[in-house]
Amino acid sequence: MESNDRIGEIDRLERGLLADHVSNEEFEEAVIYTASFKETEDNFVKYQTARWVLYSLLLLLAWGIGLIMLLYLPIRRYILRKDIRSRKLYVTPNAIVYKVTRPVPFPCFGDLKKEKYVLLPSVADIVVEQGYLQSLCGVYSIKIENVGVRRSLNDDLQIQGISDALDFRKAVLTRLSNLKSEAFSRQASAVDGTSNLRIGYSRAASMSPSRSIRHDSLSHSGDLAVLHNGVAHL
Repeated sequence: MESNDRIGEIDRLERGLLADHVSNEEFEEAVIYTASFKETEDNFVKYQTARWVLYSLLLLLAWGIGLIMLLYLPIRRYILRKDIRSRKLYVTPNAIVYKVTRPVPFPCFGDLKKEKYVLLPSVADIVVEQGYLQSLCGVYSIKIENVGVRRSLNDDLQIQGISDALDFRKAVLTRLSNLKSEAFSRQASAVDGTSNLRIGYSRAASMSPSRSIRHDSLSHSGDLAVLHNGVAHL
């Protein structure tokens, strides 16, 4: 039952977001919380550079491809900086929005734009992760886990380099708690309205027979009084 309610709420929000997007593309929802990437830009580039160099050395020993990767390293660092500077991650009343514009492997061919919308009712948890190499570079990553409705586990959104990972997780979970409280309040109001309607109907049904009986008894008493007066005149 709870799963069906969640599916219905997700469908309603999806239709609402699509309708808003079609009716007014420039419309922006109110932003509850905005994550930051600026403070960890250097750490993120250092972390990705360390990974790239390690892979390059391994491939250099294996097939020699690592030499090409090492020569490509300056372009790689340029792409990483453009990537993290373009990132936008924020929470709206109904969704988590992630936008990024990153150059293609050869920046002269343009950029790739990516927008990801995760509806809040479909969020199961926000996982904050930090591996060994990440801890050395001071980098955190978050993973937005879905509840599994219509989605596979591989569709979970993972973002690296966020500065305020714990604050972002707190903001999302707080908004989820508020949404659940609002949904519970609506259900309680609907149940109360249905109960009041049933009580009113039952009262009306219980009053109707007594009125009918009272009316019949008065009619019968009137008939007896008329008959008695007729006999007295005779």
